[in-house]
Amino acid sequence: MSDLRTAAREAFVYALPLIEVATTRQRGMGLGQSMGAITHVRNLANHRHRAVTTPNTDTLYSTAHIDLAAGPVTFVLPAAGDRYLSLALMDAYTNNFAILGTRTTGPDGGTFRLVGPGEAAEGPNVIRSPTNHVWALARILVAGPHDLEAARAVQAGISLQGPDAACPGPYAARTADWRELFGAVAALMAANPPPVTDLGKLRQIAPLGLLEGFDPARFDAAEVAEIEAGLAEGRKAVRGGGGLGGEAFSEGWTYPTARLGDFGQDYALRGTVALGGLAALPPEEAMYMQAEGPGPRKLFDGTQGWRLHFPAGQHLPVDSFWSLSLYEAMDDGQFFFTDNPLNRYAIGDRTPGLACNPDGSLDIWIGHESPGAEREGNWLPAPAGPFALFMRAYLPKPELLQGYYRMPPVEVA
Repeated sequence: MSDLRTAAREAFVYALPLIEVATTRQRGMGLGQSMGAITHVRNLANHRHRAVTTPNTDTLYSTAHIDLAAGPVTFVLPAAGDRYLSLALMDAYTNNFAILGTRTTGPDGGTFRLVGPGEAAEGPNVIRSPTNHVWALARILVAGPHDLEAARAVQAGISLQGPDAACPGPYAARTADWRELFGAVAALMAANPPPVTDLGKLRQIAPLGLLEGFDPARFDAAEVAEIEAGLAEGRKAVRGGGGLGGEAFSEGWTYPTARLGDFGQDYALRGTVALGGLAALPPEEAMYMQAEGPGPRKLFDGTQGWRLHFPAGQHLPVDSFWSLSLYEAMDDGQFFFTDNPLNRYAIGDRTPGLACNPDGSLDIWIGHESPGAEREGNWLPAPAGPFALFMRAYLPKPELLQGYYRMPPVEVA
């Protein structure tokens, strides 16, 4: 394989997080968001929400895109009590470099100052970002329909103050022609210089000249063919990895690696998650587990009925909550909620009407057809086609986090 082909493949995988965050930012600006301002999404996600892959319907979101080149910003978090709240701060490469909230800073809230990589700053509650471009994403638990207004009140207490900044870009999307795509990558890397610990990968992708001012005109026809071949390989590599990292299935489920959400030099994991699970939290905050289906890409088919059975005394061990989400599987490797007669996109320990069996065990029924009126409270509706199942376990207890607890497999009903 030529150096250019390898460089194009590896550069796509390496830089896909930059592109996906930029695309998400541009989409938000097009919907009326402003740079350096926090936007509160006041309703739970449903099948119409397709801005970010694998959304959840358990928490309200608040989001902000920040360019610290314009100067520091200040976050205020409200007191949330025993309600789960997190504010994830992600750099341009999608690493969670800080998470504020329930697990880390406690239930009482606080004021925090966020500064860029070159800013001179010190003192309490100062957080330094590795890159100037930052995506802040807050999650606030909604315990059920009765709790929505109370959750909104907590959400309204999250605020952000900082200088005005223009939206960077626009930048090409991941589907763009190689010239536009790698031109966007070069611009994003110039605005957000990679860490020195990525030097080995940067040497591998150096034949493209991304750090020297990308010039597509310097490549001849044979070299262009190699670049296009490498780019196709990179796109295939991230699509084939699964929704939240491409981990190997074990007894019917994947389990996140310790690197999820703060990836270090695991660029393949980072690229796959950027496509199929953008903005995933680290395992200590939330564990994401994908069920293994029998179909292509390990997917399930909704025309068949399925059951997830938790034996008595073996429900998920969490300190906050758990939720099983069902997503329609898209051809490009992304996942979104699907319309259904119950308007139910996930089922979990807070679902109204969810009932255990007399012996304390729990059955969740999954499929396109209703399992019957007596089981409908435990039914997770599916499309009549391929779908994926993801379990979220927020604030997992040590037995789940350390691998002593294992999920039961999803079986044919």
